[in-house]
Amino acid sequence: MIVVTGATGQLGSRIVQQLLDRLPTDRFAASARTPERAKDLADRGIQVRHGDYTRPDALTTAFTGADQVLLISAGTTGPEAIAQHTHAIHAAAEAGVRRIVYTSHQAAAPASLFAPMPDHAATEQLLAESPVDFVALRNGFYAGTVPRLLGPALQTGELTAPADGPFSWTSHDDLALAAVRILLDEPELTGATAPLTGPAALDLADVAALLSHSSGRTIRRVLTEDEEWVAGLIKHGVPDDQARMLLGMFHAARHGEFDVVDPTLADLMGRPATPLETTLQAAG
Repeated sequence: MIVVTGATGQLGSRIVQQLLDRLPTDRFAASARTPERAKDLADRGIQVRHGDYTRPDALTTAFTGADQVLLISAGTTGPEAIAQHTHAIHAAAEAGVRRIVYTSHQAAAPASLFAPMPDHAATEQLLAESPVDFVALRNGFYAGTVPRLLGPALQTGELTAPADGPFSWTSHDDLALAAVRILLDEPELTGATAPLTGPAALDLADVAALLSHSSGRTIRRVLTEDEEWVAGLIKHGVPDDQARMLLGMFHAARHGEFDVVDPTLADLMGRPATPLETTLQAAG
């Protein structure tokens, strides 16, 4: 039995679909913080369990009978994220889970300039200290982030953002397939994977060039000062701490934290990784 947490999210829902294509529904279950949001999964015969990282008792119940748990990282940062991951790891151990497959990040490191990365590194350490076997999927930066970074670029002809650096943008579909391959086909794999990345590392100037080619109009890459960019986010309703956390992504990129391309993802999938152009085209 495999239990997939975060089953209604962007990555978790794709992993559930991949499993549905490969396994009978009595071989896996979906765990969600709000089970009511997973009604479509239940309607397809998938067992839906209540899995809230802030409620260890509920997690132990959600993981009961599982051989493996696909642990999607918490949607928060800092001590709260570490506490939630700790609850999930302890619950898995109490439920007798054999292996945890955790969605980490290619840039997981204690000294990273992007707040989620030290959290991933700390969680990998918690997993290493746990009695449960684990695989940490060091996922590349989600390509689904790019459309949100574009803002009104296609309307204004300007892609405006702080100075950045290359990102190995990686599709959710690819990462979901890799996770399922590990859950089903790599039973002896233990520890952190190599970076699971897209086929190229591109900065926002490269993205502007791709948009220019696909749209038929010139999209200029325009640099803005860090504080000006943060102020713009806050003006549009983004909380101050969230805006500054997002700025850390640019700081980390300038230091080359995401400038990594590795063949492991393609090797796991048995096909080339999806280029960013494909994701941009799908996003319209």
